[in-house]
Amino acid sequence: MDDLTTAYYELRFTTQFLGTNGDSFQALFSKVMALAHPADFIACRPWGNIGDRKNDGYLKSERTMFQVYAPNELAQAETMRKIKEDFAGALPHWRNYFDKWIFVHNSTKGLPPDVLRLLLDLERANPGLTVTHWGLEELMLRFRRIPEDGLKSLLGHAPSTAGKLALGFEDLRLVLENVAQSGGVASEPAGPVSAGKIAANALSTNVTALLRAGMEKARLVGEFFDKWHDPQYGDHIAAVFRAKYLSLRSQQTPLTGDEMFEALHDWASGTAVRTSAQRVAVLAVLAFLFEQCEIFEPARP
Repeated sequence: MDDLTTAYYELRFTTQFLGTNGDSFQALFSKVMALAHPADFIACRPWGNIGDRKNDGYLKSERTMFQVYAPNELAQAETMRKIKEDFAGALPHWRNYFDKWIFVHNSTKGLPPDVLRLLLDLERANPGLTVTHWGLEELMLRFRRIPEDGLKSLLGHAPSTAGKLALGFEDLRLVLENVAQSGGVASEPAGPVSAGKIAANALSTNVTALLRAGMEKARLVGEFFDKWHDPQYGDHIAAVFRAKYLSLRSQQTPLTGDEMFEALHDWASGTAVRTSAQRVAVLAVLAFLFEQCEIFEPARP
């Protein structure tokens, strides 16, 4: 798996990790662990009135039990109550089967100090048992164990170096037609290109890598517009993209730079993208418009 494919999949996983909660987060966790540890990780789903007996997943080879907690906002008191309840509830049913109990959470800020102390206290009160927690970094390590065919089944086609080399006008046409059919006209003019845009939008290394790969093919997008039978087609595509960007930017909950990239990427992809080359076509269009300052914020002075 090349660096471009890796950057794409890790960005997609990070965005899903940060953007899901509750049952959706638990489902994402179970899918990742099942693909990373086939025939080893066992997801436990609630059953009738007995529930899951405080078991959200079990990794047999490592004798590890998981409890997943992903609220909209992680509050210290409620989190401590949840840990105490789930840990105490798991012991009578599963203690003979696990040596490590892991509290999996979706907090981007880490765990509060009293929660960390509670985990340490539970470990000290139960000799021979490791009690710890996982967040994004720990689950990312398991995500990186998934083979490429598993990643494709989880997150779809990814751009690749081979797809970049194979990119042609037909791939661009499919993507651009999908965008053109979305309609909309920009209401705010774009600014001039300036250096430092990546920093101004706080884009991650993965998004930067994807944009740079797209920029290698941005020239092809310009050639496509130049050769298209309608000389205003490029302006129309830029206007539609700009309108979508402004709509996303005006949401009540502000999007991070990476979330904005993902939202524009998914919108432009629609249902048209079915190959690696077409995925590169989306990146090329995004990079072209990024370079033209039609989307994303300009660099700060």
